[in-house]
Amino acid sequence: MDATPANAAPELKWKLWIYTNYDCNLRCAYCLAESSPTAPRRAIGLENVRCLVDEAVDLGFTDVFFTGGEPLLLDEIYAMLEYATVRVRTTLLTNAILLRGVRLAKLAAVANDNLIVQVSLDGARAEEHDAYRGARSWAKTVAGITALQATGFRVRISTTETPANAAHLAAICAFHHGLGIPEEDHFIRPLARRGFSTEGYDLDMASVTPELTVNSDGVFWHPLSTDADMRVSKTIFPLAAAVARVQDQLDVIARTGVATPMTFT
Repeated sequence: MDATPANAAPELKWKLWIYTNYDCNLRCAYCLAESSPTAPRRAIGLENVRCLVDEAVDLGFTDVFFTGGEPLLLDEIYAMLEYATVRVRTTLLTNAILLRGVRLAKLAAVANDNLIVQVSLDGARAEEHDAYRGARSWAKTVAGITALQATGFRVRISTTETPANAAHLAAICAFHHGLGIPEEDHFIRPLARRGFSTEGYDLDMASVTPELTVNSDGVFWHPLSTDADMRVSKTIFPLAAAVARVQDQLDVIARTGVATPMTFT
């Protein structure tokens, strides 16, 4: 018999997202993090990453995701990935444009079965992808994907549904199947009205399942937003304290259907 109260918060498979930096080689029109080539780096640093990975593993987190900005702009990203992948399943999010030459070789040098590379691809054609991600970015991203595959990486594809590609999602699926990427490694997400995006759905703590997210400014509810209203803690450590605050908030949402504003001392 299940003794869990009907209005109790659900048990989570905890995931940790780390914003390694905020500068990027692209300026996507829908970027939730407001990343761009001119954005301040706001790097979290290698030592913080090591401590976060250690605590996440101790707390039973199942996955760690490295995102940005474009993480491959950081010289430290390879050491971060090397440290994480021997301890926990790890995903690197990238637009794949920089994956050639020295950067690809360095990534290959730290690869193992725990490392997955997730690439943002919004269309089977340039016009569907480039509309929001920038002119000539599609061809460079596809070249990055094929370079990753030729090097032996498992590649996932993440697609943001936009007015430019909404009528062509089946074509995107056919395209990634043609690249040998199965459906289980393709994710489609809607636009959210955060950051640079002026369209999409509105989100708050009550509308998305928490996936603990850390940047240089603290801990947040979900990687879709590191805005102040989604902040869980102004300090990164201990991560366990942020987990406890999230669990308390989940209990409130389960009882009332709404989130209560977080307060900080």
